[in-house]
Amino acid sequence: MLIIYKIIAFLIAISVHEAAHAWMANRLGDPTARLQGRMTLNPLKHLDLYGTIIVPLFLILFGSPFVFGWAKPVGFDPFNLKNPRKDAGLISLSGPVANFITAVIFALVVRLASGPFSILAILLPLFYLIIVINLVLAVFNLIPIHPLDGGKILVGILPAKEAEETDRFLNQYGLIIIFMLIFLSYRGVSPLNAFLSPIINFLVNLLLPQGNLI
Repeated sequence: MLIIYKIIAFLIAISVHEAAHAWMANRLGDPTARLQGRMTLNPLKHLDLYGTIIVPLFLILFGSPFVFGWAKPVGFDPFNLKNPRKDAGLISLSGPVANFITAVIFALVVRLASGPFSILAILLPLFYLIIVINLVLAVFNLIPIHPLDGGKILVGILPAKEAEETDRFLNQYGLIIIFMLIFLSYRGVSPLNAFLSPIINFLVNLLLPQGNLI
């Protein structure tokens, strides 16, 4: 049952994330993602065979302390945006923000499940996982490296010259840096896990006192 809950929580998190990208792009003047049916919480519209299914399932089944994955990227046409670089940063930022909001909403649901809506208590393990996975996805994507959202956010707020140089560097080396952060380890702990765990623990405890789940 725990594996099923993890899969459900992961699908909810990526659906919220990608739908937010599509919504923001549409709001900023580019209907591309909306016309492609991506402005929806239906996870089937966002599935990527490897990133959404194979890689996360492999990590879950083998008990990895850090489960990651990705959905089919939401595309946008920069020619439809008034300020392509800045607006691309806003589109990227919308995904992590939506995940944070989702975590807060389910934290409120958890509190309600302990009170007047105790009938929901049976679903508390699922709610906890939804909170944690949304927080992990949000924080992970805010790391300022391409192809993560944080890379585009960084490029969007830098001055034009620095943005161009940073974008070029991250396009060339970003993926290599991410794999090094994930797979290199010191005493069995990867740099990414060492970075993420304290932040996620802090946020979980902020939302749910005494709710350390990592």
